[in-house]
Amino acid sequence: MRILAIDTALGACSACVLDMGETTPLAREQVAMDRGHAEALMPLIERVMHAVEGGFSSLNRVAVTIGPGSYTGLRVGISAARAIALAAGIPAVGVTTLAATAAPLIGKESGRVIAAALDAKHGQVWFQALSSQGKQLVSIRQVNYRDAARSIGAGPVSLVGSSALAVANEAWAIGLDALVIDDAKAPDVTWVARLGLLADPAAAPPRPLYLKEPETTPQDRARLPRR
Repeated sequence: MRILAIDTALGACSACVLDMGETTPLAREQVAMDRGHAEALMPLIERVMHAVEGGFSSLNRVAVTIGPGSYTGLRVGISAARAIALAAGIPAVGVTTLAATAAPLIGKESGRVIAAALDAKHGQVWFQALSSQGKQLVSIRQVNYRDAARSIGAGPVSLVGSSALAVANEAWAIGLDALVIDDAKAPDVTWVARLGLLADPAAAPPRPLYLKEPETTPQDRARLPRR
């Protein structure tokens, strides 16, 4: 099985193509960016697919990060994934950004809680905690740094993600054994592909995961009065 993975949810625009059973993608490109995903994504995907023998017709599946993340970024990536899957006649699956961020530590941090913490702005964090074998201990949520640290329990904990240090500071303040393993702003798209290969298309639709409403204000002053 061959999969195209896409990520535009956070601070990067990324895509890769991975074959089942392989550890190294056939092609991969990941560019750090906070804005401009809409303009960058399709040219980036075209470059990645141009490097793969058989191109789009060789794909069996598409995976995309579904959040939590930037409202606009999620829409860009998910729309592209759905369109490519529809055109190719293949399934598309969704992978959470927190799962992709935590995945590199699963099976490698024996006896430790694995916590993914991503910056949700304004002192808030998108957070999830797993056992060293990947069992969910704390479900995906948006909380402040202190509440994230307190939800970990007795620890010890290994933290990853853009807000890993902020949560670690709160963990240290309450006496937890906490290690910051990585503070990357976006997951490695190769792990999006790996999780996408394992996902059940019926249980993991490419549907955005929002933990709060988009920060938009209705333009009431632009409305015309009813008669």
